[in-house]
Amino acid sequence: MRRLARGSKCAKQTRRLLALAEIYDGGSRASAARIGGVGLQIVRDWGVRFNAQGPDGLLDGKAPGKPSRLNDAQQRALVEAVERGPIPAIHGVVRWRLIDLVQWLHEEFAVSLDETTVGRALRKLGYVKLTARPRHHAQNELAMEAFKKGALPPSWQRSEQPSREARP
Repeated sequence: MRRLARGSKCAKQTRRLLALAEIYDGGSRASAARIGGVGLQIVRDWGVRFNAQGPDGLLDGKAPGKPSRLNDAQQRALVEAVERGPIPAIHGVVRWRLIDLVQWLHEEFAVSLDETTVGRALRKLGYVKLTARPRHHAQNELAMEAFKKGALPPSWQRSEQPSREARP
């Protein structure tokens, strides 16, 4: 147990392994709880987890969180709708916004979601929000092309060497 604790890269797992090592070496649960900095019940839970899953059972897992309010069929329909794009005559928009997708989901599946929730669902499905780069209204296309080609004269030019007579 102590060798496993030495090799562990997780501080919490190391503390738990050392507490359990105290018990396996013949110590009391109270001393193991003191080593682990927890109560007796938690030490018991660590022992149960270690016996069931081994050292990996003492690692912190990620909490599952709330389940998605969209089921698999609804998520597939959302992906298809995003891929297909809106039909202006039917949907009344030329591009999908989150608020439009919220309304579409409500009309199709009677699911009330927030824009943030739909945005998270789309991010989870691999989509990212893209916006067009803004363009200045007075932008000159010809000047940009000339600049790209390097046709503009350099702003710094070397002057001719003055003659010796002109020097003070």
